[in-house]
Amino acid sequence: MMKMSSLIALPEFLAQTQPPAPQGGIPGMMIFGYLLLFAAMYFFMIAPQRRKQKEHAKMLEALESGDEIITNGGIFGVITNVKEDRFVVRIADNTKIELGKGFVQTVVKKPDAARK
Repeated sequence: MMKMSSLIALPEFLAQTQPPAPQGGIPGMMIFGYLLLFAAMYFFMIAPQRRKQKEHAKMLEALESGDEIITNGGIFGVITNVKEDRFVVRIADNTKIELGKGFVQTVVKKPDAARK
């Protein structure tokens, strides 16, 4: 019988508990927190990516015939001709491909650097 009365008392005990007090806060502080989070995300993620994009575009502008490059696919080649939107790249003897300008990853060496 003791167990039965303790089971009946449990719902009464739970019903007497108070709901949690509402959390008061300043809405301006919450907005400030979001702005701070966005600023940190900009300086750590967005700004470096934009800087890389600008450097890559500048590198593409400076490419000319004779430059040795690596494509995004990992193919090494030498630029033989520069067109408006693509490069003609020699990847082996008697083998040339046309490559979109955006698919050049890096410049291995420029012919002027070897002369210096």
